[in-house]
Amino acid sequence: MDKVRRLLNLDPPPNQSAFLWGPRKTGKSTYLKGQFPNSLIFDFLKTDLFFEFSKNPSLLREQILAQDERILRQPIILDEVQKIPKVLDEVHWLIENKGLRFILCGSSARKLKRGQANLLGGRAWRYEMFPLVSAELGDVDLLRALNHGTIPIHYLQDKHQKSLKAYVQDYLKEEVMDEGLTRNIPAFSRFFDAMGYSHGELTNYSNIARDCGVDSKTVKEYYQILIDTLLGTMIEPFKKRQSRQVITKAGKFYLFDVGIAGCITKRHIVEAKGEDFGKAFEHFIFMEMLAYRSYRDLDFPINFWRTKTGLEVDFVLGGGEIAIEVKGTSRVDKQDLHSLVAFEEEFSPRRSFLVCNERRERVHSSIRIMPWKKFLDCLWEGKIIRD
Repeated sequence: MDKVRRLLNLDPPPNQSAFLWGPRKTGKSTYLKGQFPNSLIFDFLKTDLFFEFSKNPSLLREQILAQDERILRQPIILDEVQKIPKVLDEVHWLIENKGLRFILCGSSARKLKRGQANLLGGRAWRYEMFPLVSAELGDVDLLRALNHGTIPIHYLQDKHQKSLKAYVQDYLKEEVMDEGLTRNIPAFSRFFDAMGYSHGELTNYSNIARDCGVDSKTVKEYYQILIDTLLGTMIEPFKKRQSRQVITKAGKFYLFDVGIAGCITKRHIVEAKGEDFGKAFEHFIFMEMLAYRSYRDLDFPINFWRTKTGLEVDFVLGGGEIAIEVKGTSRVDKQDLHSLVAFEEEFSPRRSFLVCNERRERVHSSIRIMPWKKFLDCLWEGKIIRD
């Protein structure tokens, strides 16, 4: 992975600190070591450091102030900072009184927020690391990406199933149980399975609650845990105009990695067709757009549009500026265009795309039918949407 150049540009100006958030194994620590090779690093995943600073957070300040001035010109990296929230008071003091810079790295800010930890009041910019994207990988093996996911180590491994399974189990244990984010671990485990099978579909809290043996309010809290721990994203329906025929309440939830979603649902895709391929393909395209928005520091909304009669546009960007339908097919026919045509008639987007597995780009009426590789190239070149 040393040869993969990450697109994240974490380069804050002098005297500016930063938070770097992202799920485990997305490459945050490797990236920071390469970006700041001369920085002092405190890794709170190390048991000795964790217990030492948990008992006495002021040791951080004392050990940092004992360092040579040349070292302190570089940003100081605190890895897995959410494990010891109290050290952020020391960080705050060192920023204010000594003018030091910090890169505060972690997989979840939820524990910090719940514990009313010192989030530095805007003194640290926020960055986020995603799994690998097409612009980093170059020639993407699509079936490999959909089955393995694009967490770096999983994408590269040939025997990925055990790693994916262990990853899911470790997250349940480390991010949820060990961090005390929920008390009912069995119910949360059942929720995880039920959520997987409704992944990328309209979220029905009542149905999932019934499967888990908890109430709808608890299910909503479980989804919020996944969002706060960066394990997933909920996108809301596009509702520019009120209409009785348009679904405006239920959102769609996507996990942060297509391989993790496949592991939960025990999915294995052997060829580029079929329902499983289509769902995973849509998820893959969504994650590319989400990473593009973050890495390019853009702020356009991502929604979906669906009517009660079943017409659906998978992704609506920029408040209706761009409409995108994703189809896991190698041959698009007129029936595949019905939803985009209906959306265009009502909202007149600037551009409409149907992303698919066809080999060559073409235009049907005002809809651009685009092979997925070409679409992703255009996305990362800023040709699909800019803020």
